[in-house]
Amino acid sequence: MREISLNILDIVENSVKAEAKLVEIDITAKGNFLTIRIIDDGRGMCPEFLAKVADPFTTTRTTRKVGVGIPFFKEAAEVTGGSFKITSELGKGTTTQAVFVIDSIDREPLGDLADTMMTLLSNGDDIDYLLIYKVEDREFIFDTRELKEQLGKISVAEPEVLQFVRELLKENINYTDGGAIL
Repeated sequence: MREISLNILDIVENSVKAEAKLVEIDITAKGNFLTIRIIDDGRGMCPEFLAKVADPFTTTRTTRKVGVGIPFFKEAAEVTGGSFKITSELGKGTTTQAVFVIDSIDREPLGDLADTMMTLLSNGDDIDYLLIYKVEDREFIFDTRELKEQLGKISVAEPEVLQFVRELLKENINYTDGGAIL
């Protein structure tokens, strides 16, 4: 992948397929480390599948015999000198964590996180997302549960809502990272 936000999108899509109702995306830049944790309350994985999930020839897909999302995310973090960890429990969900060394020449840029969130939100109202974006001592939190409460019967996938949320995300992400190149 060319940017980390596409890895995030791919991992969150796994959460959606695992019937998650809440997906937390926690992005923290502190010091020289960028940590991304994706936590879902989906079906989870059995220990046997979890043990081989980072192998590209392990997939739940029936349309092809390879799954590259998790292996690519793992490689993207480790090539920077960072780390990767995934934990899961059947019936409770999955946590995926990738740590990137920010100043590594091999680190992909974070990319357009607002557009990634728009892609996820455009899928409708069935899943809630909690985005926590922290850079050093600044933090921005976006929670679709709060948005839905304010919208009432209006869907988050309505074009006008998506445009408003996109601008809200861009503005707050830019404020939070203060122009840092993530």
